[in-house]
Amino acid sequence: MQNLTPPATLAPPAKTWVLNGQSITARALSPGLHIVATPIGNLSDMTLRALSTLAAADMILAEDTRMARRLTEHYGINTPTRRFDAHASDAQRAIVLSEIKAGAAYALISDAGTPLLSDPGGRLVMEAATSGVTVHPVPGASALLAGLVVAGIPVDRFFFEGFLPSKSGDRRRRLRTLATVPGALVFYEAPHRVLETLVDLEAILGNRRATAARELTKLYETVVRGTIADVTAHFTQEAPRGEFVLIVEQPSETPTASANDVDQRLAVLMQTMSVKDAAAVAAAEFGLPKREVYALALKQANFAK
Repeated sequence: MQNLTPPATLAPPAKTWVLNGQSITARALSPGLHIVATPIGNLSDMTLRALSTLAAADMILAEDTRMARRLTEHYGINTPTRRFDAHASDAQRAIVLSEIKAGAAYALISDAGTPLLSDPGGRLVMEAATSGVTVHPVPGASALLAGLVVAGIPVDRFFFEGFLPSKSGDRRRRLRTLATVPGALVFYEAPHRVLETLVDLEAILGNRRATAARELTKLYETVVRGTIADVTAHFTQEAPRGEFVLIVEQPSETPTASANDVDQRLAVLMQTMSVKDAAAVAAAEFGLPKREVYALALKQANFAK
């Protein structure tokens, strides 16, 4: 007699990840977009929740799938990856959001650190938030925060600029707008441009205290503290390598200066820089309006002619 009993339904394989040789079952994820922080260098800087999230996700959206593979293979994660970088199109974002709305759980990662901090993904998160898709933060490593905690200068208030413009003229114009920000300034910079950036920082912001942190969490982690001139001198002697986080102290809360104090400082500054740059530096140092100091600088420059 023919057996009419239907075959048993096979349960889908458990989603797992591996830690110290032990296989761990990942907890199921709720549908949505999960923003996952990954290590900035040291692969051990991965939270247990982040590992479980990547393992349980239906898809990992990665800035670079090759970089993602290094991480997933290290932890025995088999979740498929899809490239999703700064060049992702409107159509690609629409597909991702439609798949999540259909019940999928996607994880978004960048090459290193916390996504969206000078990394792609911002437009996807904004569109997800406005279209009713739940966005879950899965916090962890960040070069921004790692740099701040080792800076050795007041960082209770800070302004994160990220990468400055690559050309000196554009960079100085941007720095002028930041000169009076009442908090520490934080920049990311590439090794081939860090010396030029330090020169511009001193020219526009003055010789404030600063910290340069490179290769954070990696074997050759280096933290250099001092004035901007000190940091520049260090990396003039030692070739800069690796990705940098630069932290510059906030403007000093200098007591009200006399016009004579400002004139004397402008005279010194204008020996090595333009009227505009000298005025920006003096205004930041004395906590005065830039227009007021620029007028003094112009008057002094015209008198010297």
